[in-house]
Amino acid sequence: MVSFISGVLKELISSKENISETIFILPSKRAGSFLLKELSALGAHHIFAPKVYSIEEFTEVISEAKTVDNTITLFEFYKVYKAITPEEAQEDFETFTAWAQSLIHDFNEIDRYLIDYKKFFNYLADIQDLKHWSIQEPKTELINNYLAFWKSLPAYYEGLKKELLTHNTGYQGLIYRLASENIQAYAQNHRAKHVFIGFNALNAAEQQIVQHLLESDIAEIYWDLDEVFVKDRQHDASLFINQYLKDWPVYEKKKAKLSVNEYRKSKNIQITGIPKNVGQAKYLGELLANLDEETLQQTAVVLGEEDLLLPVLNSLPPNVKDLNITMGFPLKNAPIASLFDRLFQIHQNTGSAYYYKDVISVINHPALSEILKQETEVFIEKIQSENTVNLSSEEIISSFSNEAKPLIKACFRSWDNSPKKALEAFQEIINQVKIHLKNSENKLGLEFLYHFHVLFNKLENLNEAYPHLKSIKSLYHFYKEIMSTQSLDFQGRPFKGLQLMGMLESRALDFKNVIICSVNEGVLPSGKSGSSFIPFDLKQNYKLPTYKEKDAVYTYHFYRLLQRAKNVHLLYNTETDGLNSGEKSRFLTQLEIEKQPAHQLTHAMVSPKVPAIKNELREVRKTPEIMEKLKSLATYGFSPSALTSYIRNPLDFYRQYVLGVRDSEEVEETVAYNTLGTVVHDSLENFYKPLENKLLTAEDIKAFKAKIEEEITLQFKKSYMNGPVNQGKNLLIYEVAKRYLRNFLNLELDRLKTEEVKILKIEENLKSEIKIEKLDFPIFMRGKVDRVENTNGITRIIDYKTGKVTQDKIEIVDWADLASDYDKYSKSFQVLAYTKMMQDQNSLDFPVEAGIISFKNLKSGFLKFGKKDKPRTKNKETAINREILEAFEVELKKLIIEICDPEIPFKEKEI
Repeated sequence: MVSFISGVLKELISSKENISETIFILPSKRAGSFLLKELSALGAHHIFAPKVYSIEEFTEVISEAKTVDNTITLFEFYKVYKAITPEEAQEDFETFTAWAQSLIHDFNEIDRYLIDYKKFFNYLADIQDLKHWSIQEPKTELINNYLAFWKSLPAYYEGLKKELLTHNTGYQGLIYRLASENIQAYAQNHRAKHVFIGFNALNAAEQQIVQHLLESDIAEIYWDLDEVFVKDRQHDASLFINQYLKDWPVYEKKKAKLSVNEYRKSKNIQITGIPKNVGQAKYLGELLANLDEETLQQTAVVLGEEDLLLPVLNSLPPNVKDLNITMGFPLKNAPIASLFDRLFQIHQNTGSAYYYKDVISVINHPALSEILKQETEVFIEKIQSENTVNLSSEEIISSFSNEAKPLIKACFRSWDNSPKKALEAFQEIINQVKIHLKNSENKLGLEFLYHFHVLFNKLENLNEAYPHLKSIKSLYHFYKEIMSTQSLDFQGRPFKGLQLMGMLESRALDFKNVIICSVNEGVLPSGKSGSSFIPFDLKQNYKLPTYKEKDAVYTYHFYRLLQRAKNVHLLYNTETDGLNSGEKSRFLTQLEIEKQPAHQLTHAMVSPKVPAIKNELREVRKTPEIMEKLKSLATYGFSPSALTSYIRNPLDFYRQYVLGVRDSEEVEETVAYNTLGTVVHDSLENFYKPLENKLLTAEDIKAFKAKIEEEITLQFKKSYMNGPVNQGKNLLIYEVAKRYLRNFLNLELDRLKTEEVKILKIEENLKSEIKIEKLDFPIFMRGKVDRVENTNGITRIIDYKTGKVTQDKIEIVDWADLASDYDKYSKSFQVLAYTKMMQDQNSLDFPVEAGIISFKNLKSGFLKFGKKDKPRTKNKETAINREILEAFEVELKKLIIEICDPEIPFKEKEI
């Protein structure tokens, strides 16, 4: 395969041109590098290398001015805006940037297409005057301001142009306009041969430059487009070149350098639909794994989306030994970038204190946790144990050692909304992390760190030169703006091995084997996008590029890549998610419709092989070590909650009570149900404990009611520690706790009107032995009963529940179900267990009632345990006697025997 660049060079050499004196202009620097490589291979003897420019560099040479980036242009524009706009009408920098970016883009287009800005902006202002919605006279202040903005555009343009040219600089479009104005002087002073190679869509300034050089007979332009497309005037690939052939006067006298006939030749084109970007990357890896070293040398992988770079790099097979990446690794994907991003967000949103999760996310970041080591764990444990939701910078800094303090201060000392302080803090963080990385010899991490050091230096310089950044928010905006354009260049051998590139990097280059990823609608081509103040019809009238022309650019690049290729793989994403429609590109449909006779075109769909996952319930066999632990638990005493945990799921019992695995302690931002329960239980204990063995009176209850707020506050401080209860959901829960106590005490007052109540026990610890002959070790059951009272001569055992419990949850029909159905019978099991333990301690006089008081169902009062003969009958026995306890004991012993039987494993239940 003879590449386009090689073919042009051969023609020039054969025509006896002095190559060393020739000036080559190509679409990109990369194409220029390939030209020099091809030239070195073709030369029969040593020659001096010619001058090779990208089109952007060439316009700088002609204009004798330097291009400045978008960020500096924006800062200069704000200076101009403040000078022109009356002080009372001026916007702050952050508001200004919201519309100025789009306006600079439009200025750029106007200059690149050599449009008379005065007429254009007057036309645009007249359109806006027609479009506004107000018909009243005189116009309101809002409408006048709106129209004044559009009328100010010529002044903004002139001011920005003048300011930039004062420093001999300009944005890209302005450089192009200057170059087109200077082309005559340049042509008179530079009579060397100029050769333009591989261009397609030229803006008006570029066309004027090229045409003038062609007409001055000191230039040639070589077009790279197959005659298949040139002859098809409806094809978007030939949209621009056919227009030039028709409109340029130079082509009335001479023939264009256009003689490509490659597209009709034999090609194998495979179109493959694959779900997700990761799927494309994995499939690409499989394709490359089948290629030998020589084939890889002639292969290019073109990524339609930048986000595919990392998945593709992680999917490359071992046979890819040489790789050249032209895209660059985006700095925003560097691991430490997330740390800086997090700090920006924290300092934008934080008031006087830092939210604990924000603090943990910073100190737990890999870049810092390696430096802080154990101090991070100690600090997190302290936050959790003290239940601290919000932390001051002083609290955070004082929790770390003197060695770690400089780093922690840089992260958490207040920036006072000052960009200068923020940048100083970032540089301090970089210095601290650099010391650690130098010791660990992490060269890649140091490289990332250096690029961020350069980036923050640039921001510092901008902030000093243009004091427009007044807040952390505006600094963050520009940090993201600059970072989006920064990348780390990969070190590779540019002309050896597999080539990995974006679509624009492929300009003027040819490869025998081409793999293009993300050939989806909205990606290739990109479709309607971009922000602009210029309406579509105005763009058409002034021949500015619209989405149609942008699509035509992508069409040209796509088909040009296919022209000389022999083997082509086109991959597209079939999944509909996010912004992706899952629709294959129109280019693929076009290929299928326009199929050339010599093309072997196939279409396939690839789906990942997902193995069936069997949802098998796990089980744990009881080893001698587990049995020893169970014996220890039995001797200490099984609690009712432990036994009901086994009923619910034996595997949970195993984890929690045998292994001792507890839920990790976390900061409780919103008061949890168990904390609310603890607060209510402990408050009632403090109220009622002094009344043990005494009659309850209305005066007691009234005294308790007077102390509700004081007691609840005390218990929240004890159980919830540093957690805030004076705002948000916690304030509501705090009020709920007070309401629970008030309603309960009101219920007690109503009872005392008809009942005599004597308090017997409050929060009494119980323990009793369960004698089981089958087991050769002692078995105990232990627990704490909330309240035991005597009501009109009947002993009541009461368990408080802050959640909602209904009567049907504390009734039983069949004893056999007691130890198997957790949802229905766990509450009955608990109250019977307390009753059984009290009986064993000889603390009961029959008859006895046991039950629950549900604070979410207080209107139902005391919910008594009941034994029914039939499921739906209303008749039930509520008095607990020895017969009921004996029946309960039978089921209890069965359950304990099952738990302690070495032959019965802990089997997981579906919950």
